[in-house]
Amino acid sequence: IVDAYLFYIMLTGIIQFVYCCLVGTFPFNSFLSGFISCVGSFVLGVCLRVQSNPANLSDFKGISPERAFADFIFASVILHLVVMNFIG
Repeated sequence: IVDAYLFYIMLTGIIQFVYCCLVGTFPFNSFLSGFISCVGSFVLGVCLRVQSNPANLSDFKGISPERAFADFIFASVILHLVVMNFIG
């Protein structure tokens, strides 16, 4: 399910970038906020996938999958608060 989320976020970022190239960047803050949101969400999703993978358990001692998900949620809330602030 995390892979489907990552694919969706990547597809959304690509669509936004293509739209920006074809139509223009008139509300540049809106484009930049949306694209930064996609990139940031993708990075946070990859971190969640790496931390919750059982094969990487030895690299992340003391971090349970529940803790990784809580960190993901907290960081996503902070990211989107910053993005909403940047939009204006």
